Amino acid sequence: MEIGITTFAENTPDPATGKLLSAQERMRNLMEEIELSDQVGLDVFAIGEHHRSDFVVSSPAVVLAAAAVKTKNIKLSSAVTVLSSDDPVRVFQDFAHVDLLSGGRAEIMAGRGSFIESFPLFGNDLKDYDTLFAEKLELLVELNKSEKITWEGKHRASISNRGVYPRPYQQELPIWIAVGGTPASVVRAASKGLPMALAIIGGNPERFVPFTELYKETYASSGHNAAKLQLAINSHGFIADDSQQAANDFYGPYAYLMSKIGRERGWSPMNRQQFDMMRGPEGSLLVGSAQEVTEKILYNYELFGNTRFLLHISVGTLPHAKVMRAIELLGTVVAPAVKAAIGKQK
Repeated sequence: MEIGITTFAENTPDPATGKLLSAQERMRNLMEEIELSDQVGLDVFAIGEHHRSDFVVSSPAVVLAAAAVKTKNIKLSSAVTVLSSDDPVRVFQDFAHVDLLSGGRAEIMAGRGSFIESFPLFGNDLKDYDTLFAEKLELLVELNKSEKITWEGKHRASISNRGVYPRPYQQELPIWIAVGGTPASVVRAASKGLPMALAIIGGNPERFVPFTELYKETYASSGHNAAKLQLAINSHGFIADDSQQAANDFYGPYAYLMSKIGRERGWSPMNRQQFDMMRGPEGSLLVGSAQEVTEKILYNYELFGNTRFLLHISVGTLPHAKVMRAIELLGTVVAPAVKAAIGKQK
């Protein structure tokens, strides 16, 4: 199993002091987090795209390109690229640059996005939410396969036998489809034979098993080689030297941002009781000691048989030193223990 990190490069005030980092300081911290993830042997670092004040990265490819020349082994991915409101030609070119700079470590995790700010920002209509993604994904996949492209669609100007450059270092860029539990998205990824990343950020992970089963069944029935199937689970989490420290450190920033988003979407505010239930043995949060997080990743593996697990650190801004310690523990303690346990099962 591959193990890595996702981040939205959040930048939220400290709930206790109200202090807010400058965007430059948060970006500098992010680069140090990526470098450390590479040094401790993690497999993947993935960065999300947002267009709002809570997060500092609106262009993952730009940040990943900077990370490409500072790292040696780690795969560099978006998480996600909001493909619906972007130009697939430009997305492909941007990540081809990341791939060339990194020597073949770039990936694209494409999704429709859980926030809608990019749609009006780039002149897209939300009523086209589904068709925009479906059409642009088709184009992105074709660009990945062919140096020259002829294309005609509804939402983008046609292309007539044009070359798209540069080509990536890899023969094809890995393109993952990120889903949040929509059956149509699961079927789309499986029918195309594309890897799927499933985000589990609430409730009991067990309730997502039907989605992964649907993915595997559709993947096989579509004629794809089951040996090539790749499935990632992405979940919120944090690791510290002891369980209570992890919970206390993570709760304030997590509750701040989740409650803020909740107010926008009509959800109830996050409270400590809910939080503690979510970090229980069968909850969605992986917050605790290295041993607890190891057990939780293995619990997910038993449910899903996933080939990749990405821990989302963090949800609200945590002290940089504590994030760095969490990354160190994930790479040097958790990942080796998980891989050893899975290896014994095979």
